[in-house]
Amino acid sequence: GLESRGFIYGAALSAATNIGFVPIRKPGKLPAEVVSVDYDLEYGSDTIEMHKDAIKPGQKVLIVDDLLATGGTATAASKLIKKVGGVVSAAVFFVELTTLGGRQKLESDGIRVMSMLQYDLD
Repeated sequence: GLESRGFIYGAALSAATNIGFVPIRKPGKLPAEVVSVDYDLEYGSDTIEMHKDAIKPGQKVLIVDDLLATGGTATAASKLIKKVGGVVSAAVFFVELTTLGGRQKLESDGIRVMSMLQYDLD
């Protein structure tokens, strides 16, 4: 689940399916040893972190967040997961802003994308 609204959907999905939940957070929020990824945003740059031992090599992971816009944060999360040897199975979002190209960015990295609601901003 991606910081921070992704925690709501990710934790609920985790509980409903009886699978683990891994929070991906902004720097300095996690208590144990972390791995991090820096990434660019349309208005600057940012960093996300995850516990180093949260995902085992070869483990399949589902990225969960509330909103897919440009895909920058989800792409960074994918890089973070791959950095520790995880395999991104797919990414799911509650809302997708279709005109911002996030789906295409993720799909070009081989990530299957699903969203419940799609909005065209044109």
